[in-house]
Amino acid sequence: MLNRLFCTVELSDPAITADRLAFATVKSRALRRRADVTLYVPPSARGVTDLPIAVLLHGVYGSHWAWALKGRAHLTAARLIDAGALPPIALLMPSDGLWGDGSGYVAHGDHDAERWIIDELPALACELVDGCTRRSPLLVAGLSMGGFGALRLAGKYPRRIAAAAALSAVTEVAQLDALVEEGRHDWSKAPADCSVLSALTGSDAPLPPLRIDCGLDDPYIEANRALHRELQRAGIAHQYAEAPGDHDWPYWSATLEHTLRFFGQVLHPTEDLA
Repeated sequence: MLNRLFCTVELSDPAITADRLAFATVKSRALRRRADVTLYVPPSARGVTDLPIAVLLHGVYGSHWAWALKGRAHLTAARLIDAGALPPIALLMPSDGLWGDGSGYVAHGDHDAERWIIDELPALACELVDGCTRRSPLLVAGLSMGGFGALRLAGKYPRRIAAAAALSAVTEVAQLDALVEEGRHDWSKAPADCSVLSALTGSDAPLPPLRIDCGLDDPYIEANRALHRELQRAGIAHQYAEAPGDHDWPYWSATLEHTLRFFGQVLHPTEDLA
């Protein structure tokens, strides 16, 4: 058996078209290194003022291109926009800072992956996308580690995030220990950076609309069910759903449609969206 040099490999799906995708590399002050973003802006966004910014966060071992070129996120968004189920948005899919196997989207001793997402990414959207402004609604979703990031950010920045959603979420940072080879010795130890529940119950303002879903065969299903129960006990409103599926791209690709429809309902709550 050949010795493998790389313990993890993420490969894009060549069958997925990259039509209308753009790719940016920037030097992030928060990360103290370069960072990458995949962008999708539909033609219908032309002329829209305060264009909503939807951010999709990837999981461990992934990068900025994964949501599009493994999960078909831009194609799903385009279909829903064309159908009237989602208003035009700027879809931003950033890398997590590319620290080790995954940054957790939290502050580390020598860089801050959280600030990269919550501060720098919306500013980048305003620079790169016509129609994006400081008043643009910010919506954040993520899978696995990205779900951990999205829900935590909603709890920590409820005035800045219009809605948040998690697919197959990691709910406690300790769950990443089996996945991140480098360890967490210099990660933030604040309760809101270690636990989704702590971040949401410790919020200093009303929370934005939340959505959580998980596959029935997902290894994190019991953790997601426990989070759902604790949020109910705390009186925190949220959507919760389970469906057949595992911790994999077939589930996330299918479930993203429900997440984007949820964002559409948040952005246009009085409209009967398709």
